[in-house]
Amino acid sequence: MKIVVVGAGYVGLSNAVLLAQLHSVIVMDIDEAKIEQLKDNVSPIKDNLLQRFIDEQPLDLTPALAEQKYYSDADYIIIATPTNYDADTDGFDTSSVDSVIADVTNVNPEASIIVKSTVPVGYTESRRDKFNNPNIVFSPEFLREGQALHDNLYPSRIIVGEKSERAKQFAEIMRDCSKKADIQVLCTESTEAEAIKLFANTYLAMRVAYFNELDTYAEVHGLSTKEIIDGVCLDPRIGDHYNNPSFGYGGYCLPKDTKQLLANYERVPQNMIKAIVDANTTRKDFIADEIIKKKPKVVGIYRLVMKSDSDNFRMSAVQGVMKRIKAKGIEVVVYEPSYDEEYFFNSRVIRSLPEFKNSACLILSNRLSSDLQDVCDKVYTRDLFARE
Repeated sequence: MKIVVVGAGYVGLSNAVLLAQLHSVIVMDIDEAKIEQLKDNVSPIKDNLLQRFIDEQPLDLTPALAEQKYYSDADYIIIATPTNYDADTDGFDTSSVDSVIADVTNVNPEASIIVKSTVPVGYTESRRDKFNNPNIVFSPEFLREGQALHDNLYPSRIIVGEKSERAKQFAEIMRDCSKKADIQVLCTESTEAEAIKLFANTYLAMRVAYFNELDTYAEVHGLSTKEIIDGVCLDPRIGDHYNNPSFGYGGYCLPKDTKQLLANYERVPQNMIKAIVDANTTRKDFIADEIIKKKPKVVGIYRLVMKSDSDNFRMSAVQGVMKRIKAKGIEVVVYEPSYDEEYFFNSRVIRSLPEFKNSACLILSNRLSSDLQDVCDKVYTRDLFARE
């Protein structure tokens, strides 16, 4: 198959590398720096397995700056461009996806367009009508940042938003490139597939919010959060996973997907979906208040990233805490090796870890690290299990 992947972020690039094991793949992006890195066999995103595949596997993968000409003889065009949440419109900005669909429809209307970008419920059906193109298919991804290729090689499930032979064929293409046996494949209507993606991520956000609120309760009443979580999670229906308290849910997906799902509930009765969105704000308020009570002169932020195996800090919860304590006049310094600028939102970025430790009276760390063992007496974290 000849496949074009539009977007070299963690979704697009992991799909491109997965498929390039067996197919001819062109991965395109508008970011010239990303494409130049890929031409030098360097992954522009932090994912150890992804880099290892680029280094060691015989991949038929061609990086290229985005141009319409590459669509002309492609069998599949996979769209993995960003759909950021727009607070003004109360929904995803799908303009980048729309633009690719328009170009492909113009250049190669017979190609199958597979949308991997997260979209509002009802998007695919509306775009089939808008562009008079029945070949638009939504197929949600369920990838963790920093583990994107692993999750493509060993997927929990493959879902394709169309009940057709074409959908089954695309699912088989994905399954043939994976390393896992007996992968469940589910073909649904497009709108149901879009809902699956948003409801799955909102459930994960709900679970984060639940254990965070359990932790807030325990902190206020002087109880052991860990003992309560250990006891609660012995119930096999609940399970001992995804239960480690934090400063809030963050990253690229959960904050925007929960807000989009809430927007899709505009004329539908609900209480829980709004509560999940609101709970994240409340949690950051609580964490900030706990810091402010300690009256530190300088607070150090150890890493902006949400996870230790990722270089992405978009919408990380600690940024919300930063804003709140800075509003109270507390000085904030940042240690973030993956950030190249001298200041992050007017907070000084310190390159030297020893200097950072000496500069801060109190250090906030969303996740514990061996880097901080020698200053554990001034570390504030809600990480109880030393894992993501």
